[in-house]
Amino acid sequence: MSFDVHAIRAQFPILGRQVHDRPLVYFDNAASAQKPDVVIDTMAEVMRDSYANVHRGLHTLANETTQAYESARESARRLLNAASSEEIVFTKGGTEAINIVAAGIGASIQPGDEIVLSIMEHHSNIVPWHFLRERKGAVLKWVDVLPDGSLDLRGLEQQLSKKTKLLALTHMSNVLGTVPDVKTAIHLAHTAGADVLLDGCQAIVNMKVDVRALDADYYVFTGHKLYGPTGIGVLYGKRAKLEALPPFEGGGEMIETVTREGVTYNTPPHRFEAGTPPIVEAIGLGAAIGWLEAQDREAIHLHKQALMARATEALRGINGLTIHGTAKGKGPVLSFSLQGAHPHDLAQILDRYGVAIRAGHHCAQPLMSHLGVTATARASFALYNTLEEVDVFVEALSKARTMLS
Repeated sequence: MSFDVHAIRAQFPILGRQVHDRPLVYFDNAASAQKPDVVIDTMAEVMRDSYANVHRGLHTLANETTQAYESARESARRLLNAASSEEIVFTKGGTEAINIVAAGIGASIQPGDEIVLSIMEHHSNIVPWHFLRERKGAVLKWVDVLPDGSLDLRGLEQQLSKKTKLLALTHMSNVLGTVPDVKTAIHLAHTAGADVLLDGCQAIVNMKVDVRALDADYYVFTGHKLYGPTGIGVLYGKRAKLEALPPFEGGGEMIETVTREGVTYNTPPHRFEAGTPPIVEAIGLGAAIGWLEAQDREAIHLHKQALMARATEALRGINGLTIHGTAKGKGPVLSFSLQGAHPHDLAQILDRYGVAIRAGHHCAQPLMSHLGVTATARASFALYNTLEEVDVFVEALSKARTMLS
């Protein structure tokens, strides 16, 4: 296979749009990626031609939709190299996936039990653990990052103890782009007797993930950053871990029997999929995974590296600009601050040139505090972005600097 960025772009209808009479340059991919025709068409076709509720029906439409829904589960299993599709739970996103695990282990958390986090976690991988701190007396322990933004593995080892129940760690920072040495981190946590949850919402689209090789106990990701729809995510859990978790929500599908006296619960993954699931969204995610698997992932990786190299070199030449996160092997995320310019102002000016970037704390306020800023600007790259778009971004940023200086 070979990689043709222009052929890829032709499959994303929104990229032909103009913003303020300029071609759209979409560099907000770490927040949410655009969708190819195959995802849009697949979801529309389900709703037009074969939609019905899943699992409980015996008629043709129900059977067709159930087959497509479970096929999407198998696609997610294949993407993660999980041992079984029964280890794949559909959720409404990465956030809900983390909350399912937090609520599940919370049932057995005792006061003084520890949850270890890194300082660069997204709020979705912080707030659920604060719930356990507030409600169950859990202790949150934090691991810092080194000056280049890499994870302090020595600090991690020092924070782990016999009281540690879980290490919750990003597989790729949404601000710094850092890709921690998660395999070493998992080994350290397991040696201490703790389970590990990896937040793969950024990593899943930027690298191949093998949960069995990593030995992760739980892995979560969301569909909308993977060129799929919103409203759908995945929780992977080792079978024994999922079987030990109590249900997150009660309702239809997640039970085996219901009587006046009590209930018995279904087996995973259905135990965690109460009610009518996000059927069309799951099928759309399956289409996105299939589409991505048909691409040359190594060529995509090299293309994104080229985008990052060009943007990084150009930004380093701008006086007063600081790049946050310079760790080796980082993903295609470029967060920066410009002296004398608020990130929100930068984002608004760049928008006038058709360039879409993100500005704010990126749901990572502990990291912002660690960096000594309240917000950053962030450009993030996808497989459909081009070197020419990087040049447009840099030129617009230079003009913004002149306007704000």
